[in-house]
Amino acid sequence: MSSLDHLLERGIAEIIVEEEFRDLLAAGRRLRLKQGFDPSAPDIHLGHMVGLRKLRKFQELGHEVILIIGDLTAQIGDPSGKMQARPHLTPEEVEANIKTYLSSFFKVVEKEKTTILRQSQWFSSMTTEYLLHLASRFTVAQFLHREDFFLRMKAEDPVYLSELLYPLLQAYDSVAVKADVEVGGIDQKFNCLVGRELQRMLDQPPQQILLFPLLVGTDGSHKMSKSLGNYIGVDEPPQDIYGKVMSIPDQLIHSYFELLTDEDLGEMEDELKVQNPMEVKKELAYNITSQLYGEEGAREAQEYFLKIFTRREPPSQMVEYPLQAEVVDAIDLLWNTHLVESRMEARRLLKQGAVEVNGQKLTQPTFAPHPGAVIKVGKRGFLRIVEGN
Repeated sequence: MSSLDHLLERGIAEIIVEEEFRDLLAAGRRLRLKQGFDPSAPDIHLGHMVGLRKLRKFQELGHEVILIIGDLTAQIGDPSGKMQARPHLTPEEVEANIKTYLSSFFKVVEKEKTTILRQSQWFSSMTTEYLLHLASRFTVAQFLHREDFFLRMKAEDPVYLSELLYPLLQAYDSVAVKADVEVGGIDQKFNCLVGRELQRMLDQPPQQILLFPLLVGTDGSHKMSKSLGNYIGVDEPPQDIYGKVMSIPDQLIHSYFELLTDEDLGEMEDELKVQNPMEVKKELAYNITSQLYGEEGAREAQEYFLKIFTRREPPSQMVEYPLQAEVVDAIDLLWNTHLVESRMEARRLLKQGAVEVNGQKLTQPTFAPHPGAVIKVGKRGFLRIVEGN
């Protein structure tokens, strides 16, 4: 397989229109590849990394990558694949999320070869008259025909006018940057096609579309999503990334290798036939972690995993809690030391037997620890009791 075939076939769900795209690449012109990101959550995850890795390959071939920050559309919420409207974000929430997005992008794509633009650069000066002119290019029936809107209407769930505008706004991004190619997940197909059509209507060459499969999250059943809690964040500490990759179901090993690494899939399949899947997942976890944190970060993450989960040793460094009383409330302890996100989570972990004191499951909400006691919370949370002041 040629390098071009490998680029256009591995980890690709669909290309629209493949023959035209190949002709553009063969012509040798520097192409403008666009991908948009709505800063609707504080960070990006490995699902976003699938497309970013492919963009990095195009950068290495000399093409221009344009990442568009959807500072306007994030306030609407992308309806793609959603059975209910997304919650609206405030401009302040969007700005806070943008800061982490920018650092995450450059863990994957080359900063010097990437152009970062915000939608507000063109939408802030767009007149209502011109927006109405754009909206007149499409019918309500066209947008309601998309599956997620159709299913919501069938279920008598509301579809808001702002959501109908979303595909049009994303489409205009392609017009604004004169995109030759738009890349995105397969769930973005409708939005990308609207962009291709709007460019044609406004006398621009229609963009080619490169669509990727959706990465399944750590639960093994749904696409990776912050809202579902089945994600692995690009900015998470290396030991957390390594550990979470090790936790994925075995049936996801192939797709993670295909979408997140450059490893030979045939060799990986041969290894799975003769090795315990856990050993192959170690290679996968090391590979992904090293892409984000380098070889040293991956080695340290792997050693941490072996220490905690294979040899069952507590980490050398952990949160310390000074003992203030003979009897401690476990729920307060976990909440005050930030080992849980809520008191409800602390109660759930306690009920599930996921809280241990020196290797013994804690079954009561109160206990009497002593200095030096090690509290384990779930799989990765550790706390050491020390002498109080």
